[in-house]
Amino acid sequence: MTTVRSRFAPSPTGFLHIGGARTALFALLAARQQSGTFVLRIDDTDMRRSTQEFHDDILDSMQWLGLAWDEGPYYQSQRSAQYQDMGERLLSQGRAFRCFCTPEELEAKRKAALAAGRSPAYDGTCRDSLPEPGESRPYTVRFRSPKAGETVVDDLLKGRVVFQNQELDDLILVRSDGSPTYNFCSVFDDADLHISHIVRGDDHLTNTPRQVLLFQALDASLPHFAHLPLILGSDRAPLSKRHGATAVRAYREAGYLPDALINFLARLGWAHGDDEVFSWQELEEKFKLEDVGASAGVFNPEKLEWLNAHYLNARPAEQLTQEVKPFLPATERPVPADDWLARMVATLQPRAKTLLDLGAQSQFYLTDNITLEAKAAKKFLKAATLPLLARLRTQLRDVTIWDEPALHRVFTAFMETEQVKLGKIAQPVRVALTGKTASPGIFEVMEVLGKERCLARIDRVLAEPPVAAES
Repeated sequence: MTTVRSRFAPSPTGFLHIGGARTALFALLAARQQSGTFVLRIDDTDMRRSTQEFHDDILDSMQWLGLAWDEGPYYQSQRSAQYQDMGERLLSQGRAFRCFCTPEELEAKRKAALAAGRSPAYDGTCRDSLPEPGESRPYTVRFRSPKAGETVVDDLLKGRVVFQNQELDDLILVRSDGSPTYNFCSVFDDADLHISHIVRGDDHLTNTPRQVLLFQALDASLPHFAHLPLILGSDRAPLSKRHGATAVRAYREAGYLPDALINFLARLGWAHGDDEVFSWQELEEKFKLEDVGASAGVFNPEKLEWLNAHYLNARPAEQLTQEVKPFLPATERPVPADDWLARMVATLQPRAKTLLDLGAQSQFYLTDNITLEAKAAKKFLKAATLPLLARLRTQLRDVTIWDEPALHRVFTAFMETEQVKLGKIAQPVRVALTGKTASPGIFEVMEVLGKERCLARIDRVLAEPPVAAES
């Protein structure tokens, strides 16, 4: 069995996007499933567009997602001498040639070919010409592509794809300024790093026959190719910014959990029966490249939100407490201790869909300057209700053990005495304590807030009845 060495090779010309993250995930899982090696390579030969910010984002986003590479990162910008040496070797072997055509000449030929209804591919002007002694004109190095026969790509997902060589032009390997091109660097590095499996989006399929010919010219072993189907938006168009956020960092900033996003990405094109939820261990055990479907995966934000809520609700409160801290609102109160925050988080967990959502819901816990919703106050803090609330407050003042069971007993006894149902008194208390009509269980809320803060909030309502309150 071939030892699997897969790779992810992003260019630091933009933030890591959802499509790239899925490619990295599938490449990593293809290696893990065979106890192989996952290699990270940074394709940074485009010095004009590559930035440190994008580079750092790619690595940070991969680490946040748990996409741990086994080797690398290797940088193409640090391998220039190797590309130059290989370019010279291909020239000496006759597998490449010098092209002296100027950009203006090439553009004129392109326009003429289009006007005549021909392919605008390079016409081979310099394929068989030799440079004159002392030649000083700038030139590019082009690959001498075969003009007869066909190139076959046996894709692991798409099956056998055949390309006619006459349709493949003599691609440029080295530009006139000495810089190597993407296809040349990519093939050289894949061969040099002994990559056995190339997993990438099917938008790269048109490059593949040229790369196959280059592998052959380098006398290198041909890797297995797996071209993943595109990710589509809900309208079946290729996923883009108009469908919403496409950068991984945007989902991190919106409060999604990394394992939820990984689970979601895994299901974009891959399935294992009817299962929807997969841990990392289950993905590594069950994922197989051949199970990736040929049809495009549709990005469903509602499904991602559902998955995130599932993972968020399953989190230990102590872990979630640390994760939610960056999303907590700034308040006038000192930052509470972790044990108190964990108790707060445990009450909000079942109701939250994202960390951002959880942080927003925590507002009433973290500040005493709560704002009463007008409709809530009008409905539940009427003048006729306030005396009932005042009598309950008297009962609560005498509670010595402030926990859910004790509070439940106080409310039960109060309802029997006053001959009212729970909603008649629980909702006014909820609005007084949280400002809203919906919250975690009222006894949970009261226990976490504590006796002093609960009584103070009820006193505030009794002392200054809301303007909206009506009899």
